[in-house]
This record gives sequence, C-alpha cells and structure tokens, in this order.
Amino acid sequence: MRKSIATVSLSGPLSEKLTAIATAGFDGVEIFENDLLGAPLSPEDVRLRCADLGLGIDLYQPFRDFEAVPADVLARNLRRAERKFAVMERLGADLLLVCSSVAPESVDDDALAAEQLRLLADRAAAHGIRIAYEALAWGRHVSTYDHAWRIVEQADHPALGTCLDSFHILSRGSDPKGIADIPGEKIFFLQLADAPLMAMDVLQWSRHYRCFPGQGGFDLAPLVAATVRAGYQGPLSLEVFNDVFRQAGAASTAVDALRSLLLLEESAGLSALPVAAAPSGFAFAELTAADTEPLRGVLESLGFAHTARHTWKPVELWEQGDARILLNTGVGVGGSAGDRRQGPALTAVGVETPDPDRSARRAEALLAPVVPRRRGPRDAPLDAVAAPDGTEFFFCRTEQTDHPSWTGDFTGVGPRALLGEGAGEPANAVRRIDHIALTQPWHQFDEASLFHRGVLGLEADDSHDLADPYGLVRSRAVASHDGGVRMVLNIAPAPDAEGSRLQHIALATDDIVGAARRVREHGTGLLPIPANYYDDLDARHELDAQHLATLAELGILYDRDERGEFLHCYTATVGRVFFELVQRTGGYRGYGAQNAAVRLAAQHLHQH
Repeated sequence: MRKSIATVSLSGPLSEKLTAIATAGFDGVEIFENDLLGAPLSPEDVRLRCADLGLGIDLYQPFRDFEAVPADVLARNLRRAERKFAVMERLGADLLLVCSSVAPESVDDDALAAEQLRLLADRAAAHGIRIAYEALAWGRHVSTYDHAWRIVEQADHPALGTCLDSFHILSRGSDPKGIADIPGEKIFFLQLADAPLMAMDVLQWSRHYRCFPGQGGFDLAPLVAATVRAGYQGPLSLEVFNDVFRQAGAASTAVDALRSLLLLEESAGLSALPVAAAPSGFAFAELTAADTEPLRGVLESLGFAHTARHTWKPVELWEQGDARILLNTGVGVGGSAGDRRQGPALTAVGVETPDPDRSARRAEALLAPVVPRRRGPRDAPLDAVAAPDGTEFFFCRTEQTDHPSWTGDFTGVGPRALLGEGAGEPANAVRRIDHIALTQPWHQFDEASLFHRGVLGLEADDSHDLADPYGLVRSRAVASHDGGVRMVLNIAPAPDAEGSRLQHIALATDDIVGAARRVREHGTGLLPIPANYYDDLDARHELDAQHLATLAELGILYDRDERGEFLHCYTATVGRVFFELVQRTGGYRGYGAQNAAVRLAAQHLHQH
C-alpha cells in the first residue's frame, strides 16, 4: 500500500521535512497547515517541490470547528473554507481533513451537522476537492468514529467521507470491528499513530505522546486489517505529535517512521518481509579504544585469556567459556575514530543466527543501514547493520550452519581460558555473555526499541523508569524467546548527564562469590555498595547472616522473584564501559531492576 506521513510528525522547516520524507522512501505526504503557513515557499513552490521529490500530496489538514453551528457562524466558516479550497488548488491537494468541532457554539444536533457538512462537501466538489470528516477523541459532541460515520452517512454526499485515526479510536477504547460496517469507498483516509498506555487527559496525551506504530501500547494491526477488509484503498499515513520527534533530526525520524509502517503491514498480513531468523546467542562483543591496556587488565581479572588475533586487523580475541570479547585499536570489524577518541566503547555486537543471509535481508528490507566493511580475500563474508545509536550488529553463523565462521579470520596466540563446559571447569568461570546494556541517545529510545524488535527479531518487555541521582533512567529489555540474546536499552535523564552513554557487558557465572573474589584478588576493583543497601536487604529478605555478610563484603547485589534468584556485581568503569557478573538461579528472567537506583548512585559517587 502507499505510505504517507504528516509533516507535523517531523522537526524542521517544511522544505527539510519534505526532503527527509522522500529520502526515507515515502510515497506521499500530509501537509499540515502550520508548516505551510510558516514556510517561505508558495503553495505552487511546495507543489513543484513534492513533484520533484516524487511525493504525492495526499491530504491538507486540519480544518477545525465547522459543523453544527448557528447560521452566522456557518457563513464565516464557509468563507474560511473557500479560502482553504483556493490554497489547496494551488497545492494540487484534493482531500481536506475536517475535525469534529470543539467550538462552544456548536450544538448537539446530528441532522444539523450532516446538513452543514453536505453543504461544505458541495462547495468542495466545485473545486474538485473531497472532505474527510474525523472524530476527535475530545470532540465536543462527536468523539467516536462510528458517530462520525453516522453523520457522514446521513449527509449522503459523494464528496464527503470519513477519516479513521487510530489514536482517536483506540485512546477511547472503541472497538475497531465496527469499521466493517463502513463501505470502503467512504473511508477517505486512514491516519495511524501508536501511544504508550497512560492515564491522563486525552488531548495532552495526543498532542505530546503519540509515537510510531510498534513503539507504544496500542494494537494497531487489527484496526488496519479491518480497514483494508472494508475496502479501503488509500495510503497508510502516519500522524504523530511527539515532543521528542519534533526535536530530533528529520532524516532519522522519517526512516524510523517508514520502518514502523513496514512492520505494521507485516503484522496486519498486508505484506511479507524476510522472516526474522531469531538470534540464538552472542557471538562476540567488540570494544574499541586507542589504548586497550586498561581493558586487558579487567578481562584478565575476570578470567579471560587472549587467545587469538585477527590476521590483518588490529583486533584481539579474548575468550572464556562461550564468552568472546574483541579488543579493537583501529576501525576494524566495527567502530569509528570518534569512539576511539572517547575512550573504550562498545561499538559492535555479533549475534549468532541459524541463517545470517536471511537476517541480513530482513534488516535491509527494514531500512537498517548496511555497515561498509573492509574485507580481506579470505575473510568471512559477515553482514552487519547499524542500530539507531550507531552500534553495529553482525550476523554470525551458529555451530549448526555451514555459513563461514568469523573465527576463521583469527589466528591463535594462546590457549583458551576455558574450553567449554567440560568436567573440572571451575564454578567461578564465566560461561557466556548474559546480556548487553546500551544507553541510547535521548531522542532515539523508541526507535531503538522498534529496531531491536523488528530487525533483530527480539521480544520487548515493558519500559521502566529507574531512579538516578540526576533524574530518571528509562529502561526496556528486549530478548530472544529462549533468553539466548538479551539486550537492555536505557536512556539517561538528560542528553549531557554524566555517564549518559555508558554501556556494559553482563557475564554469566555459576559462582558469583568465587568470581568476585577472583576479580578482587587480581587487584581490579569492584563497585563498592553502601552498607545501607545491605541493612535494607536484610529487612526485605531473610537471608542467612553469613551469606549477607559475604554479599556486603564483595559488593554483590541481590534480587529474587517467584521464579528464582539473581545476584550481580560490577567492575569499575573504563571509558564508557563496565562489566557485570551475574548469577541466575531457577527461572529468574529479569535484570535486577530493583537494585538499579543503588548501582547508579554508587557509580556516580565512584566517578567523583
């Protein structure tokens, strides 16, 4: 289906918005009146610009407070409408959005509303223009889509139809099944927006917190499917009012918007994308720095061994159990000069997948930028795409596939710290990477959630707000169904907050006490945790006194739920990176969110 977006969804002047919309790959655009009024371009200039960019002008909006008003107000409204029709003719737009009235002078009279809308449609038809009547969720007398349709049906004019808006429908809890009662040819337009589920005034909710499909709590797929089944043949169009989007770059927001529509089409059964090959585990995590010596010391204290180096790039492979860390002093496999200047940073993640080629095809179909890679003649043909925050994700083969392995690009320099899970392996060994946490740029949290869910095939949990000494950290976990790949996406309380771009790698062990003692004995400090935490822990959980003392001695945090227990501790931060040791028992699937406030406070204190 055609894909469109309202200019109000993006930041910047109208000319930049149109360029971003076309570059992202949209077919059409809704021109929001305020964008046109503030533009130095004439309507004719906008029309030509859209034509040059290959964009159709699908809708001009909004026209407010028209129907069910006294005769003198109607006369003024019709004069206002004629002026809008003249502008639309200059734009080359033939569909006008009319919102249900919120004016105090409007009356609760469907017959009068239908009569006046019929008159408006008759005037519009003389200009070759149609009217799409939409129910605002906060409309004075018309606030539901089925009520708006009854008025359109009563007006019975060929140039008058209805506009369905997912936010206005779902924010009121209306059942989209009723869309089946509307003839498809009378559904003139479909506007789409998601939103987080919030208990607040619906007008403020709409004006500030809408987001793209798949980023909120609404189930949009059934609504879209019902509209198409009814016979709707117009575009899928996004109309999103969001304070963050209106401050972020238009180009990246437009790409995120189109990706959301592609995923919505897939979930509504309207199109087919390459099926996600769900990742089964982490192949590696890559750390980039001009000087990796501090990281080598931390890795050695954690029990890792330097086992191999890349055949021609300045990249070292460090291993323990099934956990693999790459240390990169150049651009190498992933990363940038900018990341090296900032000190150690996590720049790339390898995920194991049963079908790397299919994973790459899906990523490209969903507009994920392909990472250019310097490749030697014998290097494995690894495909990689960039996440919204710039982290590069490489699709690596699992042991069960015949896709060339990335490990073939390395030559051995020493024995592995541990050669698998054989007998005699110490309990305090690191087994694998448990999860990776990435702090996102302040304006890309929702975009990152959609990327990891749609492109990588991970399942998203609800987002949480975690207390930080300087505000709140918003956090959301995404994971594969079996937990083989777990990612935690965070956003710091402010763009320039200290530690706003911290990243960390969590390493799983079966004996966190032994692993923590090994780190401490090696001379690498663990993050100290205040004694007050353990006093509170003793009050909340009846832990053995000696066990509690051991946790306090080593700075180990504790959490549990109905499935099991979670113990974890942290190394000091090197550059932007720190490590976490974790031990899960039973079926615990969380990340110790209960302890996040204490950890964040301790890190801020330690950095000072």
